[in-house]
Amino acid sequence: MKWSIRSLLAALLVLLAPMSAHAVDGFAIEGGYTDEDNPNRDAWRGGGALVWDWGVKWLPFHDWYLGGQWELSASYWDARHGGKSGNTSLVDFGITPVFRIQTDDSWLGMRPFLEGAIGAHLFSETALGSAGFGINYSFGDSLGGGIRFGDRGQYEINYRYQHLSNAGLGNPNNGINFQLVRFGYRW
Repeated sequence: MKWSIRSLLAALLVLLAPMSAHAVDGFAIEGGYTDEDNPNRDAWRGGGALVWDWGVKWLPFHDWYLGGQWELSASYWDARHGGKSGNTSLVDFGITPVFRIQTDDSWLGMRPFLEGAIGAHLFSETALGSAGFGINYSFGDSLGGGIRFGDRGQYEINYRYQHLSNAGLGNPNNGINFQLVRFGYRW
């Protein structure tokens, strides 16, 4: 079943309804490529996310702790070749809890962090190039790291490796992997 953009936006609004707009702590923009060797699965991706910091400091250890944030994301994917599906683009909406091992202490003006996440995604199409996703729903897990900088640590730049697949809920379940660079700002 193909979803129209209008249906996807309506679903996104339902997800956003319980979140209050004033709680948004920042945003991030991202871009990246697939890590596939097959040219029929090559794709680039660009998008952004709204960020809600959890404001917690779990498991403190010296100057480090486990924190986190919610990310509500939207991105556009573009494949260079249509492959078997003939489809060269899709839109992805996601909601993801991101766990971070981080510090508030600055080292040479930088605050390093490591992160991991698993979230839910909704695709506008069920295929991209020769990658078939089976259904419009997917799970996205990622690992990465980066630095926060600025007077208040308001800027951040990080790298993420992300895998998306439907976890066997649909057939096929080819999945896709992205290497992403992100830039974020927190107010």
